[in-house]
Amino acid sequence: MSGHSKWSNIKRKKEKTDSQRAKIFTKIGRELSVAVKEGGSDPASNSKLKDCIAKAKSNNVPNDNIERIIKKAAGEGASNKYETITYEGYGAGGIAFIVETLTDNRNRTASNVRYYFDKHGGNLGTTGCVSFMFSPKGIITVKNGNLTEEKIMEDAINFGAMDFNFEEEESVIITQRENLYDVYQKLIDNKYKCTSAQIEMVPDNYIQISDEETKTKIETLIDVLEEDDDVQNVWNNLQEE
Repeated sequence: MSGHSKWSNIKRKKEKTDSQRAKIFTKIGRELSVAVKEGGSDPASNSKLKDCIAKAKSNNVPNDNIERIIKKAAGEGASNKYETITYEGYGAGGIAFIVETLTDNRNRTASNVRYYFDKHGGNLGTTGCVSFMFSPKGIITVKNGNLTEEKIMEDAINFGAMDFNFEEEESVIITQRENLYDVYQKLIDNKYKCTSAQIEMVPDNYIQISDEETKTKIETLIDVLEEDDDVQNVWNNLQEE
């Protein structure tokens, strides 16, 4: 399961400043609220909410905050001013992008996303132009600590993972989309330190870019998209070194 796998190319989450973490908390809170509005407040019957809870916990959102957001969303009735809109396009060098947003103003969001692509050497495409190149998977990263590769791999298999990649400090555990929360909870119950747990759009193949100017354009596009308050997730198929 481990070794030279495409999973080793999954982008590691960089250490966040306090202000960046505050923004992450806000975005996750919005995801939780929308998940409740769309499917109810019971994670047992709302798989999207269950996945959002795993994501929130892995990002160290306090349990009290999670419960408060869920209760508030459940008590506000069926109205929901936010809608999920996904954009697809290409960055510099033909790198495929999927940009997932939650917005209360689709005109603003569309205008901003289009501007980012145009400014940084890319172009926004139509729905479906790149999504066929990606598949949704549950991605969990765990700290290795003193555990061996064999031990983590054995546990990952027993807990229901479909694939696994061991690296020096962290391991990536991959699940089927519907199994993310269950595998995450089993890891937590067995004292694993999870640093990330969420559904990700994983590319079937990656593109390697050697030109430094092109790579800079791609990385800048990723940064400006992730900084936008309406953008929840940014996926791409850039081969990382």
